[in-house]
Amino acid sequence: MIRINLLPQRRQRRVGGRRAADDAGGQHLLYGLAALAAAALGVVFLVDLPTRSDRARYRRDEAALRKEIKQQSEQLADFADLQKAQVDAEARKQSIERLMRAKIVPAHVLHELGEILTANRLPTMTSDMIKRTTSDPNKRFQQDWDPTHVWLSGFSDSNGAFKLEGGAQSESDVTQLSKRLAASVHFMEVTPAGGERVTDQASGVNYYKFTITGRVAY
Repeated sequence: MIRINLLPQRRQRRVGGRRAADDAGGQHLLYGLAALAAAALGVVFLVDLPTRSDRARYRRDEAALRKEIKQQSEQLADFADLQKAQVDAEARKQSIERLMRAKIVPAHVLHELGEILTANRLPTMTSDMIKRTTSDPNKRFQQDWDPTHVWLSGFSDSNGAFKLEGGAQSESDVTQLSKRLAASVHFMEVTPAGGERVTDQASGVNYYKFTITGRVAY
């Protein structure tokens, strides 16, 4: 009887099968790595790079917006100063117009009152008076005084003697007005003639009603 030994052949087939399986597994691994690489590239090009680009664009837009806001803020600051100057000029104009309606007042007196009632302006003074307003505490001006706190309601002149009437937010505002009138070359013997705290019936505003007397230097 002839015997056939198939064991070596079976071993050969098994070895061949393992190699084929290993080759197929290697190919799958390569395919997987390639797919991961492609996915990574896709994430980089489709997600990361556009995101970086958007962030850079947002930063540029934010910087431009901040610059624009800064410029507009500077312009608004200038506008606020101009608006305040306009309000001051309008208040001065209304005070002068009230005086003109009350009585014909000499032009130089109107001009001097307008200067005194303008912010950051000083009365017309002699050199000696300028020195006295800096050295004498009783004649020294309050540099940050706001003349819009004072409004005039009447001015009368009788043979050179004047009486100035008006209202103010406080008694200290009347003091500052009186000091400036007394320092001016256009007024003499300036004296606050008393005042009182009153309430306007129409608006309900509480203010200081005052009278200042003196002489006009014609």
